[in-house]
Amino acid sequence: MNISVGEICKAVDGSLLGLDGKEESQVAAINSIMVDHICMDSRTACDGDIFVPLVGTQIDAHKFIDDVMDKAKVSFTDRELPSYKPGRAYIKVDNTLKALQRLGYYVRTLYTKPVIAVTGSVGKTTTREMITTALSAGNKVYHTEGNFNSESGTPITLFGMVDAPSDLAVLELGINDFGDMDVLAEISRPDAAVVTNIGDAHQEFFKTRENTRTEKLKVISRMGDKGIIFLNGDDPLLAEMKGKLPVETVFYGTSEIADYRAVNITHDDTSTSYVLKYGDNEVSVKIPLLGDHNVVDSTVAMAIAITMGIEPEKAAAELENFKGIRQRRFKADQGFEIIDDAYNASPASMEAMLLVLNSMSTGGRKVAVLGDMFELGDESASHHRKVGQFIKNLSIDILVTIGELSKNISDAAEDGRIETHHFTNKDDAVTYLKNNLFDGDTVLFKASNGMHFGDIVKELCKNE
Repeated sequence: MNISVGEICKAVDGSLLGLDGKEESQVAAINSIMVDHICMDSRTACDGDIFVPLVGTQIDAHKFIDDVMDKAKVSFTDRELPSYKPGRAYIKVDNTLKALQRLGYYVRTLYTKPVIAVTGSVGKTTTREMITTALSAGNKVYHTEGNFNSESGTPITLFGMVDAPSDLAVLELGINDFGDMDVLAEISRPDAAVVTNIGDAHQEFFKTRENTRTEKLKVISRMGDKGIIFLNGDDPLLAEMKGKLPVETVFYGTSEIADYRAVNITHDDTSTSYVLKYGDNEVSVKIPLLGDHNVVDSTVAMAIAITMGIEPEKAAAELENFKGIRQRRFKADQGFEIIDDAYNASPASMEAMLLVLNSMSTGGRKVAVLGDMFELGDESASHHRKVGQFIKNLSIDILVTIGELSKNISDAAEDGRIETHHFTNKDDAVTYLKNNLFDGDTVLFKASNGMHFGDIVKELCKNE
């Protein structure tokens, strides 16, 4: 987005500082400075940026403004400053975060194409990328990049919408506290939305799953009369909402309630196939992923593509070549096979991948390497224990847990039949795995992203 300082001031209800005694031509020159990028990291600021100094619990980024303005020409500020550099625009606002959000909302009002929002406890990023992939059959799709899905990241995503060549946009909305979705729905104004599930993630903040559902469903609060929401019908708390929402509601998944339902699900070593039934129609779908949770995510991608007028076979063809997920399966030089699905984890997704491992035909042993799952609140230990109890019913040969919370998994799984090992230190775990994995073994890695299991996989695959 290319936008002038004057237009930004109007959009965020801001005023320019440091203009006392300036001639009219100088003021006009300041107002005409153009901005094409939002910067929140003072170290990367450059010409064309507007710097947004957020006030955090540890750092108030206003202290960087003076240095930033040696490189950039525009900055928000919520206070008067000791001095102002000539030829720079200092935009005074009441709150820099709210100003950023107002700027994002302003750009959203200029975007006339359909906007789809994706939220939920887990699976948001995978679902977003699948929807983007399915919609790309005949469309140019603008979408959230990386983790720019928060109250500060979403406005940055919105800022790039207008100038990007696109036919529609897919936004990921992540929330961590009460009221967050009110803000994100207000500034993003989605035409359609997806709620992937109401899982145990975020209970640290929302305390109960019912509270989580209430907050997630606020995504529809700024929809128009033609709004539509897609809900995971496999999730009991979402299935309960049938007929209770003020917008058109479409269910997806594998349950009988689903309007877009996956049936006849089959797996091979690298992919999953199923038949998608909707109304009197059906289409065959194949995704290069393992796990029934990924099947469910792909059904909503198909549902949205079909709703948007894309031929089902074309959307399915795009999904067959899906490359957006962080799940990897490969054979290490040492001869054992690795399933690296450690970008994130919840109890549901961990159990789903354990089922995948359980169902695989291997030449050696089945090894599960599991780590802590975060943001599960007061019931965190219980959720980890339930995963351990789940493992007791599977044909897993070795269970390795790493971290603190994951000890609950190994303790609950230990029954004398499954070989269990727990490590609090990742280096010790790597040493054990290097000495005890052999040709033909299949190893699943699953944990929350903050456990940095990717480092373990890299270390394990090193040739020494």
